[in-house]
Amino acid sequence: MTGVDRRDGAVVVSLAGELDLYNAEEVRSALLDACAAQPQVLVVDLEEVRFIDSTALGVLIEARSRMTDRGGFRLAAPGLETRRALEVSGLDRHFAVHDTVSEALETAP
Repeated sequence: MTGVDRRDGAVVVSLAGELDLYNAEEVRSALLDACAAQPQVLVVDLEEVRFIDSTALGVLIEARSRMTDRGGFRLAAPGLETRRALEVSGLDRHFAVHDTVSEALETAP
C-alpha cells in the first residue's frame, strides 16, 4: 500500500507492486479500515500494481462486501496484467472498473 487519501467523502487507497498471499493481510487491513469510515466512495488505485493473485482478488471482494453501497466501491487504473486477472476471474463484470482515479471519483454514486 502506498497511501490513503481522503477527499470530500471519498477515500482513495493506492496499492503498488505485487498483491499476493504474502501481503494480502496488509492490503485487507488497509481496505477494511477505509470501509469502516463508511465513505460514500472508496476507490482502489491499482495503477502501480504489477501482479495480483486470487488471494488479493478475494480481499477486494471482501472489502466491497463491507460497503453500505457496493456501487461506491471502485477500482481505478488497472494495468494490463491486473486487468487481465479481473477479466479471467470474471470480476470485471462485478466491480466498477475505471481507467483513472479521477474518472472513478467523478462517476456519480
